[in-house]
Amino acid sequence: MSARRVWPVFVAYLLAFVGIVAFTLAAALVLHGLYPELPEREVFDGLPGLLAGALASSSALMVTLLAVMRPLDPARLRLKPGRETGPTLVVMIVGTLALGQTLDSATAVAGLADRGTMAVIRRALEGTSGLDLFAAALVIGVIAGVAEEVFFRGYMQTRLAEQWPPSVAVLVTSFAFGLLHLEWLHAMLAFGLGLWLGFVTERAGSALPAVAAHVINNTLFTVLTAGGITVTAFWPNAVLGGASALVFAGCAVWLGRAPGLRPLGPEG
Repeated sequence: MSARRVWPVFVAYLLAFVGIVAFTLAAALVLHGLYPELPEREVFDGLPGLLAGALASSSALMVTLLAVMRPLDPARLRLKPGRETGPTLVVMIVGTLALGQTLDSATAVAGLADRGTMAVIRRALEGTSGLDLFAAALVIGVIAGVAEEVFFRGYMQTRLAEQWPPSVAVLVTSFAFGLLHLEWLHAMLAFGLGLWLGFVTERAGSALPAVAAHVINNTLFTVLTAGGITVTAFWPNAVLGGASALVFAGCAVWLGRAPGLRPLGPEG
């Protein structure tokens, strides 16, 4: 492993973190000017704050990427089709949705559904409709999903995998992805999702399947939450979580054995 060749990746990560803080503070100032009646603690609790925060984070990730990677070559970010086929892409997306539901149900069963930033996000999205829902799906689903995958799986994981074993690159990138979410519960959920999306990226040899899966997962979450289609009771979540876990396990096993994909060993 060459520390000399990977340190620029971690510098970029730190720059992205600083950028997110700076962009978020700027967004807070704008929101405070638009909604002066809101207390400072409530600026990011509603839908405008949620969307502004997501845009700030996404913008910071993309600005950082543009600053550290010149020229911006899609091939170097693995933003070109890889070894995935139609069936494998479907399995990757279904696995992502199943994992998301498993983690969500596990949170509810553990009595943590009303805690942390995910609860704030749900409250901000509940009852959203019309143009507000379109904006939420666009920002949270498409913009945030694309920005996070391009930076983490497309840039960070790709650069690390050039010097480290792919499994190590996936683990480190997923940890960094989770850490960026700050609040511990959200960070753990992001870490789990990051492991899967990193695995998907390495098996496909492309970040595009992870981008597609992340966008679909976030968009579906946004639409369902806005429509009030959520499961809150203990036993329904236990059953749904168990079923989702089985589906996810099946997707993981199938994807791990599917021929034609990249191996995860050092030779991959």
